[in-house]
Amino acid sequence: MIVKVCGMTQPQNISEVAALSVDWLGFIFYEKSPRYVGHHASELLAFLAEEKGQALRQKKVGVFVNAPAETILEAVQTYGLDLVQLHGQESAADVAALRQLLEAQQLAKVQLLKAVGVDDQTDFSTLQDYAPHCAYFLLDTKSPQHGGTGQSFDWNRLADYALEVPFLLSGGIGPSDGAAIAALKHPQLAGIDLNSRFETAPGQKASHLLRWFFQSL
Repeated sequence: MIVKVCGMTQPQNISEVAALSVDWLGFIFYEKSPRYVGHHASELLAFLAEEKGQALRQKKVGVFVNAPAETILEAVQTYGLDLVQLHGQESAADVAALRQLLEAQQLAKVQLLKAVGVDDQTDFSTLQDYAPHCAYFLLDTKSPQHGGTGQSFDWNRLADYALEVPFLLSGGIGPSDGAAIAALKHPQLAGIDLNSRFETAPGQKASHLLRWFFQSL
């Protein structure tokens, strides 16, 4: 199971989290987020630069909300992102255009995730047009804040997901949810996305809570 910890901003904290059972580290490039990496760009760049001897074994995920494709491309090249998570109202045509731009820049290995806000009315079949361009979907709790609510959606809704694209479960997962997640048996469940409920402050993850959660998982 892929474990993604999102909303990382502080180099020392990133080091602590990277020492745990984490596969992906998420960096938010959305200016309205309290975890926006732009406030820490110089520190983060220095930490992530391979020539500084700080290369991470974890994959780096950039999170964007309705950003222009050129802006995303610049961040991919500057930060060495491995995956791009689109967390806004991006259309399937937008995602296809970004896929084409990355390939034109010889960045075909960069994978795309499309976040989906889930509530009782969500129709997963509407994601079919995105499927050819996305390596994963990320199923999050629907909200006008584009995530970060700390609230879970009804996981019984996962039974209605019948697409072939694997998904990551997101939205309000907390330290006490390990056993419940381990009990989920959906064939397309590829991983989980952890954020606000493992924080001591926005962008500052509590490594002891993550460690305890991984043991229970």
